[in-house]
Amino acid sequence: MEFAGLLGSVALLIWLALRGIDIVFAALICATVVILTNDLPLAKGLSEYFASGPLGAFSFAGRFYLLFIAGAVFGRIMGESHAASSLAMALIRRLGAHRALLICTIACALLTYGGVVVFVVIFAIYPLGLKLLQESDIPKRLLLGAIALGSGTFTLTALPGTPSIHNVISASALGTDLFAAPWLGLIGAVLMFSFGMLYLERERIKAKAAGEGFVPGPRDDIAAEGSHGPALPPWPLALSPLVFVIGTILMPRLLKGVDLGDGVAGDVLQFASTQAILWPSIALFFGSALAIALFPAVRRRGLTVAGRGTQDAIMPLINTAAVIGFGGVVTQTSGFADFTTLVLNSDLPPLLSAFFSVSLVSAITGSASGGLQIFMQSMAPAYLEMGVAPEVLHRVTTMASGGVDSLPHCGAVVAMLTITQLTHRQAYKDVGIITVVFPVLATLIVIALVALGL
Repeated sequence: MEFAGLLGSVALLIWLALRGIDIVFAALICATVVILTNDLPLAKGLSEYFASGPLGAFSFAGRFYLLFIAGAVFGRIMGESHAASSLAMALIRRLGAHRALLICTIACALLTYGGVVVFVVIFAIYPLGLKLLQESDIPKRLLLGAIALGSGTFTLTALPGTPSIHNVISASALGTDLFAAPWLGLIGAVLMFSFGMLYLERERIKAKAAGEGFVPGPRDDIAAEGSHGPALPPWPLALSPLVFVIGTILMPRLLKGVDLGDGVAGDVLQFASTQAILWPSIALFFGSALAIALFPAVRRRGLTVAGRGTQDAIMPLINTAAVIGFGGVVTQTSGFADFTTLVLNSDLPPLLSAFFSVSLVSAITGSASGGLQIFMQSMAPAYLEMGVAPEVLHRVTTMASGGVDSLPHCGAVVAMLTITQLTHRQAYKDVGIITVVFPVLATLIVIALVALGL
């Protein structure tokens, strides 16, 4: 009953999401199903596990509130100032409009590999990507696929050295470093990128042949304005707020090991190095202020535009938090504990068993980092005792965590859909193929190469 209730609640959440039911309501219903079918205390389940526990909805919302607000404000200002339009037109002139999806993918990949949080990447790239797609008349659903490919696949789990939380979790748990099993990571990254771009280009060509083009969302009318309105700022000037934001976020990494003394500079560096969420938020707020100062289109109404950006952040934050809260309830069940034990004791080869273990835990919780953290705490020692090399276990399980986690109830998927104003029915097929099918396939190929001794 407990195990059936657990799997049934996950299936129900996915079904409700695909049916277009409000994700906050769906997550609450499914969390209640988990509580009732697993004999969890109702009051504690809803008020603590779902709302305020370590993986609770309000715990997540509290940690990421400023980041969502800052990202949405920056994205709104870059859109209404026409800076995003200016950058889009410059890229189109140099690379061609038909390469819009490649441009968005590479831009997201560079930001993510530089250590920028995925949610910040979505907010920062969205106004630019929107304009690129409008100019090239590419369906908006494919922008979501490009963002997912660039920020949620190979740079997040496969590329050696990536500072993502997934790579850090594995390194700290196994005593490895961020460059563990570099060749396996590079092979996996090339496979994910290649599969993803081939798919996106195929879909772009199919959409063009079918007459499917760009259709803006209800809040995209201003951000997606054409180039026939007010004069666009020069592209180097338009780029400067984005460069400022990324440079500020990366400053602690770039200056790591540099002794700046005990003055203000040293204090700022120390503060930035210890604030993984607050520091990017501050960078985005300062980037927004810089954009208001630079661009006449928003200079006299900066506070009004920033206020609209704040409103843009509310629904993505609440929707994502609700799904995270559902995962918080799931991890408290005995059915979840029994499930992890069952997978661990299977007769599969160790690496394949590890792949299925972390994949399924991530799928149930809807979180790659959450699933990987649980795996490392409860299962990883057993695989090391089986003789699996720590570096190989690091890379395989990190890659595996970024596959089946991206089912429709994944918090990051919900956030992307909400920010881009698309529904699961409109866009999840592309996201699912890019973030589930291809990463799983790439990870299995890497496991096969290890088995062959290559």
